[in-house]
Amino acid sequence: MGTPDIRHHLPKFFDRFLFKTVLLLMFCEQADAQCKIIKCNTEYLSATSDLRGPNKNVVCCNALRAYSHCTRKTARTCRGDLVYHSAVHIIEDLMIQHNCSKEGPTDSPRPQPPQPLPEGTKKQEACNYEKVFNEKHKKDPKYLHCGTFGDPHLRTFSGDFQTCQVKGSWPLLDNDYLFVQATSSPLSPLSNATVINKITIIFKNMKQCIEQKVYQAEVGNLPAAFDDGSVNGDRRIGGRSLTIHEREAGSYIEIVASYIGTTIRVRQLARQLSFSLRMAEDISQAFSEEQDLQLCVGGCPASQWISRTRQHALSTPISTETAKSLCREKLPIEDVYFQSCVFDLIISGDANFTSSAYFALEDAKDFHPEPETLHIFSQTVTHHHACVISLLLLCFTAIIWNL
Repeated sequence: MGTPDIRHHLPKFFDRFLFKTVLLLMFCEQADAQCKIIKCNTEYLSATSDLRGPNKNVVCCNALRAYSHCTRKTARTCRGDLVYHSAVHIIEDLMIQHNCSKEGPTDSPRPQPPQPLPEGTKKQEACNYEKVFNEKHKKDPKYLHCGTFGDPHLRTFSGDFQTCQVKGSWPLLDNDYLFVQATSSPLSPLSNATVINKITIIFKNMKQCIEQKVYQAEVGNLPAAFDDGSVNGDRRIGGRSLTIHEREAGSYIEIVASYIGTTIRVRQLARQLSFSLRMAEDISQAFSEEQDLQLCVGGCPASQWISRTRQHALSTPISTETAKSLCREKLPIEDVYFQSCVFDLIISGDANFTSSAYFALEDAKDFHPEPETLHIFSQTVTHHHACVISLLLLCFTAIIWNL
């Protein structure tokens, strides 16, 4: 058996190598906020993610011309940006390699859907969690909801609602399929408010469905693509079972992972990020003893709890009554979302924080499996206080009994 001719594979190899190099630079260098080269890169990768068929070279050339046009539009603001200059040189090399003319159409048609082999259909269906579960158990799966927002407030899978300090990085989820980490920091040097400013999501490799994918969002940068520039689970048969969608540019993305029955929403609101999740119960329970620290599963450690009704030493321009009035405009039911809204306004002094609690509730309406338990109302006596009162009553009873 002769040695295979590697020259046939060189163009595809160099395409991948060059663009992985660009993407690596893209995420290692902090590009100027006005430079839109990342958007150009993402659009090109999306347009050429699944080239196939007799017209693939035509589609590729169209995409390259659109890519070139995009870079020219952002040339003035990208002057001096390493990623931009690398992209310009790579476009020139690829147009020569694919024998593309500089003049011509720039439309980037949607990639043609893959044409699976007959035996591939079943593999593709294996990446639809809900369908597989239904066929196996003859019923729909049970879903759970977890969300975090504001200063930050956390609703766990079991329905516990907590306000936590959690400065630094903490895992919201860490199971066999998904890892989610939230990083919190003070809103400002003069504020007691601690908010989420970064979220990292890792979709772990799953044999026939998806390759490992990483998504990272920071305040001021809510990308509509994974770290490698892709918008789905890549070229595996079930790759389309993981997709990312930009619902509102720069402020709201949704990731659908149908292969594990999971939908995630990440929003940027009032200088902070919020996270909301709907996940199949079986998937949420797929973890070992070593993965015991998950805020969505067990809540925050008790040492990190904050009372939403405490008196704040820091004075703000917003009084309690003003905060209640502002929150009531969007949250007429005075549940824990309303209380969290009031808490955030008082401690941050920023009226824009009303949107954070409002959208957290809206996401819960979409994701929570039991609408009748959507609203949570704080008890006038906390669990801690109830224990203290019970102990005092026992002591008092004992004293009376011994008189």
